[in-house]
Amino acid sequence: MAQAAITIGSKVRVLRVRDRIPADLVSTLKADPTGTVKGYRVTDGKGIGVVVDLNGGGTTWFFDDEIAPA
Repeated sequence: MAQAAITIGSKVRVLRVRDRIPADLVSTLKADPTGTVKGYRVTDGKGIGVVVDLNGGGTTWFFDDEIAPA
C-alpha cells in the first residue's frame, strides 16, 4: 500500500469511490465516511482491496487509494 500502514483494526476514512455504488452506501458514507479495517481482498489477481466495517453500518471493500488513516 502506498500510504501509511493500514492494518487490520486501523481506523480509516473513505476519501472517494471509483465505481458506482448503491444509494444506501452513498447515504452511509455521506453521514459518516469512517470505519475500521476488518481484512483484505484480492481484487484482480494483482491488487489488494481493504474490507472496511463502516461506522454508519455495513461492511464493504475499497481500493487502497480510496481510503486514508482516520
